[in-house]
Amino acid sequence: MKFDFYPIMIKPHFILFTSLFFALSSCAPKQAPVQTEQSEESPAVIELSENEVIRTGAEQLELYLPQLQSKRVGMVVNQTSIVGESHLVDTLLSSGVNIVTIFAPEHGFRGDADAGAYVKDAKDTKTGLPIVSLYGKNKKPSAEQLQGIDVLIFDIQDVGVRFYTYISTMHYVMEAAAEQNKEVLILDRPNPNGHYVDGPVLEPEHKSFVGMHPIPIVHGLTVGELAQMINGEKWLEGQRQAKITVIPVANYTHSTPYTLPVKPSPNLPNQQAIILYPSLCLFEGTNVSVGRGTPTPFQVIGSPYYKFKDFSFTPVSTPGATEPPYKNQICFGKDLTSQTLAQPFTLTYLIDFYKNSTEQDKFFIPFFEKLAGTSELRKQIIAGKTEAEIKASWEPALANYKTIRKKYLLYPDAE
Repeated sequence: MKFDFYPIMIKPHFILFTSLFFALSSCAPKQAPVQTEQSEESPAVIELSENEVIRTGAEQLELYLPQLQSKRVGMVVNQTSIVGESHLVDTLLSSGVNIVTIFAPEHGFRGDADAGAYVKDAKDTKTGLPIVSLYGKNKKPSAEQLQGIDVLIFDIQDVGVRFYTYISTMHYVMEAAAEQNKEVLILDRPNPNGHYVDGPVLEPEHKSFVGMHPIPIVHGLTVGELAQMINGEKWLEGQRQAKITVIPVANYTHSTPYTLPVKPSPNLPNQQAIILYPSLCLFEGTNVSVGRGTPTPFQVIGSPYYKFKDFSFTPVSTPGATEPPYKNQICFGKDLTSQTLAQPFTLTYLIDFYKNSTEQDKFFIPFFEKLAGTSELRKQIIAGKTEAEIKASWEPALANYKTIRKKYLLYPDAE
C-alpha cells in the first residue's frame, strides 16, 4: 500500500510530526501525531501537555521506532546522538532495529578528530558496524554506499551557525537520498543559538562546505526546520526534494534556554564557547587564534601581532587540536571566558583586532570570505565602518530571509 503525507505546522505548546513517507497509522504513542492534508493558511496542529519537559526527537522512540521495523537503516550520527545515557545506535540495536551502516560527519563518529582533519572509513569496535566517513573527499553518500539501505536517520546536535558543517553533511545526505529514492528520518534537537537571527546572508559566489545555503551566519533554525527549508526552497542539486520525516523536539520554543549535554565538537567544550562561536569563528579567516590548543577554545582570542599585551596564552598540541595556529608561540589578546555579550552576535572583537594589529596587511586570509559569505565584510572593516553601519547593510537580505524562515518554523519563535 502506498501512503502520501503532507507537512504539518506547529503552534505554541504543540508538536509537529511532519511526514512525507512514513505510515503513521500503525504508531500508537501516548499522544499520536495526526496525518492531515492542509494548506499553509490552515495548519493542522497537535496539542501537548504544557507540563512536560523538553524531549529531543531521538528520545521519542514511540513516534518512530515502529516505522523502523523490517527496515535496513543507515545512521548519520556522532557522539551527540544520545538517548539518556545511551548512544542512539546502541538504543536502536537493543530494540531490534537492523542498522547496517554508520555515516560519520566532520570530527568522526566519536567526535574526537581535529577540525578539518581527514576522517577515514573504519569499523566501530563496539558494534562491529562499518563506519563511512562523510568528511574529506567523500562528503556525499554514493549510490554504492546507499545500496541495501531503506532509510537514513540523521541525529546530530547542531549549534545554529551557518559554517558549522554538520548541516552541510545533512544537505548532502538529503541530496543523495533524493537521488537514490531513500527515506530520511531527521530526529530534531534544540538549537542553543536558536533565539535570534543575525549576520550577513551568504552570497552564491561564496558557497562552500562551510556555507552551502543563502542563510545568515546565525540562522535561527533547528536542523529539522532547516531540512524543511532546504527541501521547500529546492536547494538540492537539480531542485530535487528528499523524502523527509522530522521528529520534532517536544515542549521546545526558540526562546527556550538549552545547554548541550555533550560537547558537539572538540573545540566547543561548553556553553560559553557555543555562545561566542558565531562571533569568534570569523577569526578563523584571519591571523588571529581562537584558542585552539588551549583549555578554553573559542573563549580566548589572540595573536603575536596584537598591540596590547595584558593577556596572553600559548597554544600547544591537544586532542582535537594537534596542530593549532601559533603552536608554542605566545599570543596576546582577550580572555572572554567570563564575558557576557551585550548582543549575541558581535563584530566588536573583529574590528578591534584589525585596528590594533601590527600586521594589518596580513590580517585577512582568503578563507575569510567563505566564513563571512560575502566579500563586503572585509572591505567594510578595512574602510573603518562601525559595527552599526555594517549591520545596517545586512538588513534588506536579513528581512527577506526572516520572511522565508517563518514558513518552515516548527516551534514558536523568539521574536
